[in-house]
Amino acid sequence: MLSAVARQRVLARASAWKASSSFLHQRWASTTVSSNLNSVTEEDLAHFSSFLAPSSILSTLSPSNTPADELTPFNDDWMGKYKGRSTTVLKPRTTEEVSKIVKHCNEKRIGIVPQGGNTGLVGGSVPVRDELILSLSNLNKVRSFDSVSGILVADAGCILQSLTDYLAPHSHIMPIDLGAKGSCHIGGNVSTNAGGLRLMRYGSLHGAVLGLEVVMPDGTILNQLSGLRKDNTGYDLKQLFIGAEGTLGVVTGISILAPVMPAATNAVVLALPSFDQVIPLFKIVKRDMGEILSAFEYMDRESYTLSVKHGQGKGLSEEEIEGAQCFVLIETSGGNKEHDEEKLSNLLEKVMDPDAGLVTSGVLAQSPAQFESLWAIREGIPEAIGKSGKAYKYDVSIPASKFKEFVDKTKDHLLSKGLLHENAIKGVVGYGHFGDGNIHLNIVAAAYTPEIAAALEPFVFELVASYNGSVSAEHGIGYAKTSAMRYSKDQTSIELMKKIKKLFDPNGIMNPWKVLPQ
Repeated sequence: MLSAVARQRVLARASAWKASSSFLHQRWASTTVSSNLNSVTEEDLAHFSSFLAPSSILSTLSPSNTPADELTPFNDDWMGKYKGRSTTVLKPRTTEEVSKIVKHCNEKRIGIVPQGGNTGLVGGSVPVRDELILSLSNLNKVRSFDSVSGILVADAGCILQSLTDYLAPHSHIMPIDLGAKGSCHIGGNVSTNAGGLRLMRYGSLHGAVLGLEVVMPDGTILNQLSGLRKDNTGYDLKQLFIGAEGTLGVVTGISILAPVMPAATNAVVLALPSFDQVIPLFKIVKRDMGEILSAFEYMDRESYTLSVKHGQGKGLSEEEIEGAQCFVLIETSGGNKEHDEEKLSNLLEKVMDPDAGLVTSGVLAQSPAQFESLWAIREGIPEAIGKSGKAYKYDVSIPASKFKEFVDKTKDHLLSKGLLHENAIKGVVGYGHFGDGNIHLNIVAAAYTPEIAAALEPFVFELVASYNGSVSAEHGIGYAKTSAMRYSKDQTSIELMKKIKKLFDPNGIMNPWKVLPQ
């Protein structure tokens, strides 16, 4: 039951949502937005051709005449949920070329959508209308790495997995790990302040990123690629661009602190009889594992079953998970194999004691292959959901103790709307980073429909607000959640953000209609 104050807050935010938001979740073809921005013309294309290689230009305009279907991977998000209508994709190879593009677009009032691996979930990396798409994929070089300090400097278009592979021979790792690591770009990770699987151990990118190179909306290059761990000279400007989703400038280079590679890693998946055991288990694990605890991931029974069903990984046998209602994956990483294994062994002996009533069964990785297989269960959930239907995805922060209640209340709400059946909503699942209070609520539907969208929003955001949570934990705001920001930020905060946007980008060319409420 909500308190009177909480209820009053939710109702106020719901009123603001309904007054400002037009629900659009499936397609952007019918999007109507006012704009003082211009479309790319053949004259603009001629200007870009004066300094870009022919291979760096994809355009349906003359003289390029690129087939429209070659632009589809840039115009559409990977879920097929958001579709832009850009005529032109530019793929510069240097920061200077990015600067020239942005400067021209600012002078001509042409909207720009900076794009990395296009792996986002909130429509932030594709056009709303026909904005120019600025792909960073050709900016993909490692500029330097200092093995003493662990500081890596790289282009924004470097794929996360490629950076991980680059660091491995130097016995270092990236401080961020994501399921989309094989295709997402580090520039996109920084621009969305992506969280991922290592945040519990290594913290957020606001701490790991030491400096940025950014092309400002007027084409000016801001070079703050610091190689310093400590620098207290003036305002820390880089923080404004981390999580800004390309609305304040184009991130072209990153200086980031890479942790030393752990000498030993272990993973264990535990089956729990109910959610009631997760909190006490988490407390014990935090206390007993201490400095070597690197992940504590939560999966409800539905998400675990989906992942295993679609072959994402191999876990426990059917007999071992009988009666289990949820699962956790625990990872440890440290510098002493024998020490870490002893701590983990003692932990498992304690929590798997039948008298403790915490765990029904579990499996400890006995080899690198099994370690990967256990992680594949957790990391494979999004892919498994994608194979099962069309997903409405909500990435939110709420108290970890409310994870199950949050999912259950959503299920009950959809059931009351008559939507919980095979031809509408096939399932509602919850999983995520328990140690960070970040749950991924996924509604698996037969198709994206206005009826389902209206049932989910603003209900889900009202529920998040009732927990004093955040409507976006790590996926960003993009286009999908601009109006929903009011559920997590007060009007004073939003107005201040708008002033910063206006100061940096007075012509509004940078990733228009994203992040801030219109």
